[in-house]
Amino acid sequence: MDGSAILSGIWTFLNSAPGLALIWAGTVGLFLFLASKFNPLQEKWKQYEGSIITGIRLAEKQIPDDTPNAGLAKLDAALRFVLNAYAEANNGKQPSAALIEQIKQGIQIKHSELDRWGGLSKPKEAA
Repeated sequence: MDGSAILSGIWTFLNSAPGLALIWAGTVGLFLFLASKFNPLQEKWKQYEGSIITGIRLAEKQIPDDTPNAGLAKLDAALRFVLNAYAEANNGKQPSAALIEQIKQGIQIKHSELDRWGGLSKPKEAA
């Protein structure tokens, strides 16, 4: 079998219904892969979600609820924790202002989710 016969067979297959379906599926798969990798709407704070959750939980433990402006103080404490973790992971480099704003929003979103799921409830005292 020579090369032209092989190419002719491939061409015949690609022009058939299964071949066109394979091309279509490959194109859709490639598009979905690229869309997931280069999505400009994807939240950048998601990659720091673990640090955000830890920061929220530490802030909830450290700052009492009766503190004036407790919500703002807890947000600030959690944000400082996440920014310190970011700096440690990136050799002291600080994030951009846009990323800091996204992290603030991520902290608020995660706090709301944790509160809704009961992840922030205070442990009951042993009797």
